[in-house]
Amino acid sequence: MTCNTPTGNTPSTTTLLGAAEIQTCQLCGDSRSTLKFADGPFRVLCCDGCGLVYVTPRLQGMALEAIYDAGYWKSDNPKIRGYADYARAGELYLKTFRRRMRLVNRHVPKPARVLDVGCAAGFFLRVAQRAGHDVFGVELSAAIAKDAVEAIGADKIHIGTLEQATVALDLQAGSFDLITLWDVIEHIPDPQAILRRVRTLLKPGGQLLLETQNVQSLWARLLGRRWHHYKHHEHLYHFSPSTIRRLLADCGFTTKELTAAYAGKFVSFAFIAERAGRLGRITGLLASPLKLFAGCNLYVNPRDEMIVVAKPV
Repeated sequence: MTCNTPTGNTPSTTTLLGAAEIQTCQLCGDSRSTLKFADGPFRVLCCDGCGLVYVTPRLQGMALEAIYDAGYWKSDNPKIRGYADYARAGELYLKTFRRRMRLVNRHVPKPARVLDVGCAAGFFLRVAQRAGHDVFGVELSAAIAKDAVEAIGADKIHIGTLEQATVALDLQAGSFDLITLWDVIEHIPDPQAILRRVRTLLKPGGQLLLETQNVQSLWARLLGRRWHHYKHHEHLYHFSPSTIRRLLADCGFTTKELTAAYAGKFVSFAFIAERAGRLGRITGLLASPLKLFAGCNLYVNPRDEMIVVAKPV
C-alpha cells in the first residue's frame, strides 16, 4: 500500500450535478484517505487502509449512464471523456485483440464459450469468434452496442446490464469457459457485485480475464496528475496489482497471472499526437507532425495497464 503525499489544488466547491461524495473506500470500508490531487470538482484519494485510489464526488445512476452516449464514442474532448473516434479505430482494436489471443489461448481451450462484459462494438468477440469460440456480449451503451449486434447477432448481444442479460440471453449458471472485462472494472460503481455474478456464470475451471490501468506503474507515477487515465467522470477507481488482487479475492477468485505483457495497443500516429498534447503545450507541438501520418500505426505498451487472469476458488 502506497499513498502519495497531498498534491494539487485546494478542492473546488463547484457543484457537480448528479454526483455524490464518497465517504468510505469501496474495497476495505476505511474512511481515512490521503488526497493525491484535486481537479475541478473532483478529488483523487488514496485509501489509507488498503491503497485503493478512487474519485470523489462520483456521478451516480442516470448521470453516470448518460456519460456513455454517442458523444462518448466520438468525443470532442477525449482528454476528459471517451474516445476521439472509437469506431474509426476498429481495425486497430481488431489487430490488438488478435495479439491478445495469444494470452487467451494459454488459459482457455478451443472451442470455448465466451462472454465479454462491456463488449462495446464487439471487437474482441469478432476475433474470438473467428478463432472458433462461441461468443456472447453485454454492453450498456446502445450507441456502440449496435455495432456489436450487427457483427455478432442480436441473439448473442444484450444491450443493458449483466443482470438483465442473464435473463434476456438465458445465461445459465456455470455455463462459460471464459468471461472477459476489457477496460471495464474501473468504470463500475460496485465492482464486487459484477464480479460475484461473473463467478456464478463460470464453469468449474472457467477463467476470468480482465484488463485495467495500473496506478502504481512507472508511467503513472512519472506523469502524476497528467496521467491520461485520470478521467474523473468515467474512471471511478484506479487499481494497483495489490488492490485488484484483493478485490478478486474478496469476490471468490484467485489470481493466476498478472501481466503488462499483452496490455499494449496498436494506435495511430494521430492518437499518439493527441496523447502527447495532454502532457503539455510544448510536447503537443513537438508531436503534432505525427498527424500528417495519421494512417500509420504501431504497437505501444507503456506498461501502465495490466491484464489479470483469475479463476474461482
